[in-house]
Amino acid sequence: MRILLINPNTSAAITDLVAGHVRAQLGDQAALRAVTGRFGARYIASRSAAAIAGHAALDALAEHEAGCDAVYLACFGDPGLFALREVARVPVVGMAEAACQEAVARGSFGIVTGGAAWEPMLREFVAALGLADRLAAIRTVAPSGAAIARDPDAALAGLAEACESCAEAGAATVILGGAGLAGLASRLASRVPCPLICSVEAGTRSVLAAARGSAQLRQAPTPVETTGLTPALAARMADRR
Repeated sequence: MRILLINPNTSAAITDLVAGHVRAQLGDQAALRAVTGRFGARYIASRSAAAIAGHAALDALAEHEAGCDAVYLACFGDPGLFALREVARVPVVGMAEAACQEAVARGSFGIVTGGAAWEPMLREFVAALGLADRLAAIRTVAPSGAAIARDPDAALAGLAEACESCAEAGAATVILGGAGLAGLASRLASRVPCPLICSVEAGTRSVLAAARGSAQLRQAPTPVETTGLTPALAARMADRR
């Protein structure tokens, strides 16, 4: 099996960080092809950056999907997830959706991530999943996910405090959300009074299950005439095989 991992921001360092964790988790169960967005923000921390990232994710899918059994959208907030599913020929798993679905199976949940702008965006995302009534709290820390990835040691105390705050608000589990927070759940587990879910690991579990399952069943979208897109994405929008 082969999984396509799409990092729709333009930081190759984040792609490498996430891909390393995913490959370690996959072992010999599947091969991984990891790609970085060709254009857009270095790290997504606003609605405008997320909108551009959705386009970048579609662009990457059109260029790299061939030969893959599933797609992992490896960005918390899942920019472009539903659009990817509309045009993809294999299953598409979003990091945030997978983490929320895993968390809600255990009861109410909280989310901790980097960057204050993410709180309203994530509330809207959770509501779109139909899980708003199970969301106990969202807490953000001042460093962005990119800053946390550069210096995780400096962020641990703040992340632990935010996770504890979610637990006090009624969360049975807390999601550590974001590619830049990969691997930190295990380091924080002993400092937090409830179980933690690493969003990167949750997405990996979900995409592996999707790759093992049946092929994507989709109704081909209505062909769209476009201008200015790459040839691969223009062909995909026109639904030409």
